[in-house]
Amino acid sequence: MAVIKGSDSQLGSAFGLSNADLIEMYRYVALARAVDERMWILNRAGRIPFVISGQGHEGAQVGIAWAFQRGHDWIAPFYRSIATCLTFGMSPRDIMTAQYATASDPSSGGRQMPGHYGSREHNLVSVSSPVATQLLHAVGIALAAKIRKTGQVAMASMGEGSSNQGDVHEGLNFAAIHKLPFIFVVENNGYAISVPAAMQVSVADVAERAAGYGIPGIVVDGADVLACYAASRNAVARARAGDGPTLIEAKVARLTAHSSDDQQTKYRTPEDLAEGSEHDALPRFRTQLRDAGVLTDAIEARLIAEIAAAVEDATEFAESEPDPDPAMAMRYVYDEVVD
Repeated sequence: MAVIKGSDSQLGSAFGLSNADLIEMYRYVALARAVDERMWILNRAGRIPFVISGQGHEGAQVGIAWAFQRGHDWIAPFYRSIATCLTFGMSPRDIMTAQYATASDPSSGGRQMPGHYGSREHNLVSVSSPVATQLLHAVGIALAAKIRKTGQVAMASMGEGSSNQGDVHEGLNFAAIHKLPFIFVVENNGYAISVPAAMQVSVADVAERAAGYGIPGIVVDGADVLACYAASRNAVARARAGDGPTLIEAKVARLTAHSSDDQQTKYRTPEDLAEGSEHDALPRFRTQLRDAGVLTDAIEARLIAEIAAAVEDATEFAESEPDPDPAMAMRYVYDEVVD
């Protein structure tokens, strides 16, 4: 099992990333945080019913998703995958219409609960409420890609709690045996709702389980965006070369409660919460880029303005969109006879 750390020397050049790439990666991390924060405000104002947050996961999600080929590869995300979905092509409007369950919501046309993102246009498989089922879907896509020789890679992501489901064993075992172009990402934030990792998993790292399938298991600091990119880039290259799947475990922080219906102070100590806030990719990446001379005052000011405008636009757009037509509720549920 390998442990990857990022390097500050000649920032980005070791990974083949330009300064423009680094700025764009930072923009996605900051944009995902801003959209997420707006969702909480709207929930507390009674405008949307439910929030399941990705705060603390953004750096890992952007870094990992950046290595995939947008519009070609496939991703089966999970309910915290706001930054993953944005990086892979969804817009803030797409995320916000899912929160409002509007008729124009690309995830499901208002049929799914908030946080169940997906986009046919961008090869993002719709999230399902039963956790871990998306891994089987992604493995199936990887199998189809291998049979069709398309060169595509599929990825599924989830939390460490979900990784204990039987679907994960079945999917990883199958993917490993058949050397499928598949990557399994575990975003380990230390809690499965209120259950700490020590009571979920008997090993220090979920990535240790990869050895049982004969595949690489990589542990990466989820607050280190470039380390996450490096781990993903290597796994994607390995998958495209026909060498099979990789398990990447990103150690991240959960900066909010499990959801807007959860009170995490009942099971997390103040010390635990404070420690989590210190493991935040957004300020760390900002400092890293500033120290390298990549992120200047002018660039940051421009990004702040652009992101604020995008969040306002997404909110106003979702607020103005119509609700789904109740008469269409059964569409796509049962077979329809067309005259």
